[in-house]
Amino acid sequence: MATKTARDLMTGGAECVRAHDSALDAARKLTELGVGALPICGENNRLVGVVTDRDIVVKVLGAGLDPAEVETGTLAQGEAVTIGADDDADEVFATMAEHKVRRLPVIDGTDLVGMVALADAARALDDPTAGRLIEALSTD
Repeated sequence: MATKTARDLMTGGAECVRAHDSALDAARKLTELGVGALPICGENNRLVGVVTDRDIVVKVLGAGLDPAEVETGTLAQGEAVTIGADDDADEVFATMAEHKVRRLPVIDGTDLVGMVALADAARALDDPTAGRLIEALSTD
């Protein structure tokens, strides 16, 4: 069987929140789409990061900030961690483990084409490998 790629594992058509959208707008979009993370897009649809439901709870609500006033772009941490659409499943897992992330934006050239989640990745692995990945992501 051919090795699966990020494109095979991902959920396509990832919607972005804009860097200047409020955290409240991002929370509403997360709720509307039923997802836990959204890519943050800046100028020229360039990916600037990912915002998670946890980011909004911890960095905004937990810090006593007004989610209508906090710009989503301020929640992005450093350079966005991504995976190429044609990278194989092993590279997806290695990137998740190295950066301790559970979701990766999938890029084809410079275009955002989808998101791959830990659950997507784990389904493509044999049990021992999936267990090691989940263990790596769960450590501090």
